[in-house]
Amino acid sequence: MTGGSAPDEERLARVALTRVLEPGDAVGGRWLREAGAVEVLRRISAGEERFSGVTGRRWAGLGARAAKVRPARDLESARDVGARFVVPGDAEWPVPLDDLGDARPIGLWVRGRPSLRIWALRSVAVVGARACTEYGAHMAAGLAAGLAERGWVVVSGGAYGVDGAAHRGALGAGGATVAVLACGVDRTYPRGHAQLLGRIAEQGLVVGELPPGDHPTPSRFILRNRVIAALTRGTVVVEAAYRSGALVTARGAQELGRFTMGVPGPATSGLSAGVHELLRGDGVLVTDAAEVVELVGDMGELAPERRGPVVPRDLLAPGAARVLAALPGRGCARARDIARDAGTTTDDAVSRLYELRSLGFVERHGDGWQLTRQAFLSVSTAGGES
Repeated sequence: MTGGSAPDEERLARVALTRVLEPGDAVGGRWLREAGAVEVLRRISAGEERFSGVTGRRWAGLGARAAKVRPARDLESARDVGARFVVPGDAEWPVPLDDLGDARPIGLWVRGRPSLRIWALRSVAVVGARACTEYGAHMAAGLAAGLAERGWVVVSGGAYGVDGAAHRGALGAGGATVAVLACGVDRTYPRGHAQLLGRIAEQGLVVGELPPGDHPTPSRFILRNRVIAALTRGTVVVEAAYRSGALVTARGAQELGRFTMGVPGPATSGLSAGVHELLRGDGVLVTDAAEVVELVGDMGELAPERRGPVVPRDLLAPGAARVLAALPGRGCARARDIARDAGTTTDDAVSRLYELRSLGFVERHGDGWQLTRQAFLSVSTAGGES
């Protein structure tokens, strides 16, 4: 056997079927569930005993593909780049992928040293627009770095834009990241990410459903997204237009019962329009890694309470704060008038006023009291915020 508990015959049949069936083929997945990989390959290769749910033309096409498979050669090609083939039943197989039902991968080609199953247990997807803005790249990198620093694995698609920024953010923080590709794990796609994907393969994991040498297509990118959604505890979308593939990942995550999150952007930005639509539905707004972890993490992993800066007036006792608020913005007021507006007695107001004077909030002028310049500016600013 090769790195797991599945029999060699079953493994080789699944290797072969990665060249015969397209990713996400739920009909083929049903055949695998009902008959097993060895029997499925045998019947496709023989061109007879056709399974249900397939036309004669498609059955012939599958047979033509099966005639060209060389599973042993594919395994050798994978080994040449340090990759292995992981199938259901292996110790390394990520069980969350089983939530995809018959559309789960036939197997996964995994390049890198860590265990995919272990890494998937505490992972978050960060996805978004390829043609992202500087804001999008900044937010993706910051989120990924924050997640990595908290011990979370960042999963993305290895593409330009948000994906690349997320991978770099995790690597820059010395953390773990996984790139899920829509092509063979021995291929560099996009070519401009050759160095980045090399770093991920060295320090993390590069994963894909397609066998060595296989190329990406538009449909394979879309189908790849279901693996990203299923593999992780939640998906964060950073910038996405209405037709973005990142929203496919988010919708897939929602269907699987995973957390779906979005980072808001300018209301005037078309690249944030898809995210905002997600947030108008079941998506949860997040702005940093702490808020993401509060959702996907264990009980008690709460984000810090958000509030503005603490100013001196925030530290006043309620009675003193009411007396301070009762002073006019301009000019002086007598203690009895201040007491009336504060809803207290004159004696209590006088006591509070002397306390406030010692703290630098008020000053006395004859029988009257007024705000100091510092206190006036502080109270005026507070009034403007409300």
